[in-house]
Amino acid sequence: MRMFKLVLSLLPLVYVGGLLFYFTGFNGWNDGVLASGLGPTVLGLAAVGLLLCIPLIFRLLKLAITPRGPSESKGGDLEEAAESSFDADAALARYLARKAAAGEPMPDPSQASFPQGDGQPRPVFGRKIG
Repeated sequence: MRMFKLVLSLLPLVYVGGLLFYFTGFNGWNDGVLASGLGPTVLGLAAVGLLLCIPLIFRLLKLAITPRGPSESKGGDLEEAAESSFDADAALARYLARKAAAGEPMPDPSQASFPQGDGQPRPVFGRKIG
């Protein structure tokens, strides 16, 4: 896909280059362009050609600078590989085991105190217990 975009960014340059070649002809700059009055046209085409080089330069830099990793060669996403390596249940079990080994008392969810108000417990963000 990257090479396709690179070739597509070359097409306008080939077109402008062909126009420059057509207007300058085989005489070059000295006799043909300036003598026939096409100097400003050729200079304008050259300026447009330079502007069309900007996307090509950025694509070439992106192609050269982009790091290549093992997941890119397989065609997978980095995010998918990172997501599959983390297990939330195992992390919670390790946390609770460390807390129990440290001797800290575990809070009892049935003994939770709710603020005085309408008597209804407030909704809590996180895992549902039970």
